[in-house]
Amino acid sequence: MKIRNILFLLPLLSFFACKKNSNQNPVPNLSFDVTINIDLPSYSNLVGVGGYAYVNGGSRGIIVYRKATDLFVAFDRHSPKDPNGTCPQPLVPDANNFLQLDDTCSGAKFSLYDGSAISGSEYGLRQYQTSWNGTNMLRIFN
Repeated sequence: MKIRNILFLLPLLSFFACKKNSNQNPVPNLSFDVTINIDLPSYSNLVGVGGYAYVNGGSRGIIVYRKATDLFVAFDRHSPKDPNGTCPQPLVPDANNFLQLDDTCSGAKFSLYDGSAISGSEYGLRQYQTSWNGTNMLRIFN
């Protein structure tokens, strides 16, 4: 390839490389750090694998799901289809399939298992980090 062609392509490539990522999750990225005791009644569903519970934090609240004995996932209940948070209700588990979260305003559906969009949204859920102490304390943070 000739030097002249390379010099022409270099600015063009840098333009596209600097372009804003269009796949960036539209849900606000808020800092928080909360630790919950799953022995408390409000989190007792998290004692067994397959349980979920709501936790305060994030943008519109958090839903935590226990995938395995020592593995938890936490997602913001703020729907990516509602970036401004105008829908009066955050994401809720589907009445027929609790592993599916529904956006009651847009009809979008998301997986509670991995946060991916099932239908109606190009974005998945905002996921938060979790840290389990192995007994009863779960830390959820961003």
